[in-house]
Amino acid sequence: MKNSPNNPKEVAGRQAARLVKDNMVIGLGTGSTTAYAIKEMGRLVAEGLHILGVPTSYQSAFLATENGIPLTTLDEHPVLDIDIDGADQVANFVAIKGGGAAHTREKIVAMSAKKFVVVADESKMSNALSHVVPLEVIPFARKLVEKEVAQLGGKTEVRMGISKDGPVISDNGNFILDADFGEIHDPASLDVAISQCTGIVEHGIFMNLDVVYIGKKDGTVEIFEKS
Repeated sequence: MKNSPNNPKEVAGRQAARLVKDNMVIGLGTGSTTAYAIKEMGRLVAEGLHILGVPTSYQSAFLATENGIPLTTLDEHPVLDIDIDGADQVANFVAIKGGGAAHTREKIVAMSAKKFVVVADESKMSNALSHVVPLEVIPFARKLVEKEVAQLGGKTEVRMGISKDGPVISDNGNFILDADFGEIHDPASLDVAISQCTGIVEHGIFMNLDVVYIGKKDGTVEIFEKS
């Protein structure tokens, strides 16, 4: 990852990390922008900050450990002070997430936090959601899910692995299907409809954003906070 004052992902991640205060328990999201936040938190820990992190994936767990952030679990701390995570697309305080196939754990952590903060670069902002919606699907239910999603107007595709044969497998041992619904005019209704489909463990529409940090190419960060 490029280290530059004008790297939009870096400036967003680093600035959001400054929301973290002593003795907080933090949700550690997954992805390239969140990685900068985790690295900044690690730097603060090295300077004496006391925090605990709950990772949303093996990737974020490895990165947190490498940067000296002590880890804990939701069993030990079921309510988190704050969760910092990335997004594939953001519009009107709704996000689509799951490009890293970690959206089930990401949503569990986000829903466990008092404040959910999304960090992204300006290319991820949109007036309306149109990104494919990642679905974590029990392998046995793949064909059923394809039929159910088609009835909702979506077209599914099994996400295939890179540098491996076969489908992407989530940290939970499930398939990832990407569902294309075109432009999503009513994400709240689609959120409910997908959740009712049998065989889908979780989907990538996140409705509970509290704060959004958007990094820009000029090195500034625009902050949007839900009123």
